[in-house]
Amino acid sequence: MIELPETVALPLKMDEYGAIRVSGTRVTLDTVIACYQQGDSPEAIHEGFDVLPLNDIYTVIAYYLAHRDELDAYLKHGKEEAERLRQEWDVNYTLEQKAFNARIRKLAEQKRHEWNG
Repeated sequence: MIELPETVALPLKMDEYGAIRVSGTRVTLDTVIACYQQGDSPEAIHEGFDVLPLNDIYTVIAYYLAHRDELDAYLKHGKEEAERLRQEWDVNYTLEQKAFNARIRKLAEQKRHEWNG
């Protein structure tokens, strides 16, 4: 008869900056969940981040689905903090830096449209 474990180890650790990372790698929970929310399968996520074991990706997604409210709040806070920092940095940019950033954003948007058809 098969013996079932009482628990499954969660492959998530919070780093010293408060970011949750997966499987002892630099890949963040934010990245895995963003891929999942965009419709990527665990196998597709694994192809993009082959440093992550496939079973850990499944475990992370299952944990996210079981704790969606808590993790959505964590993800939202991270996005808000990133936007706050972007705005803070933007205030200190020179006109040349702002123009350069605008060109880069425009090129990135054009590339996204080309890739997405």
